[in-house]
Amino acid sequence: MSLTQLPDHLPVPVDDGAVKHLRLQRMPHVSLLATSGEWVNIGELAGLVVYYFYPMTGRPDTPLPENWDEIPGARGCTPQSCGFRDAHTQFPLHNARVCGVSTQSSAYQNEAKARLHLPFELLSDPDLLLKDALKLPTFSAADQELYKRITLIARDGVIEKIFYPVFPPSENAGDVLQWLELYA
Repeated sequence: MSLTQLPDHLPVPVDDGAVKHLRLQRMPHVSLLATSGEWVNIGELAGLVVYYFYPMTGRPDTPLPENWDEIPGARGCTPQSCGFRDAHTQFPLHNARVCGVSTQSSAYQNEAKARLHLPFELLSDPDLLLKDALKLPTFSAADQELYKRITLIARDGVIEKIFYPVFPPSENAGDVLQWLELYA
């Protein structure tokens, strides 16, 4: 099982309208634990911030949940994160910073950050605080509630751009950079 490569013939997620309400909403004053060990109040982050929400990063020593590849949009967290990692030097050129967000624990995310050499913070939301505050869509797998893959760009705490559904996830960073080149 390769976590860095997307298998052929993955089901393509469809836009179910679940995030249309987010444009021009303010990011809530919710504090999430970052992989740095600090609490980050996302409602207080100034400037351009790219938040990419993902279901869960896989680990080489742990099988993915049963039927993971059949869930539209589930597979691809590692390629998505690696895409943001590989393009990371381009984001400061647009005065933007990147944060990954999932329901996984900070300890789990620290392992992924180290293993994948991610130069940005991953934020942990195990209590689904942003699901409630922003009405974000989720799905269930392996007795866990996980975020659907969404990317938000906020400027001074106001959501300006929504990428949903995100597919293929390996191209998300490039899509975000294209938008930043036009509108940042």
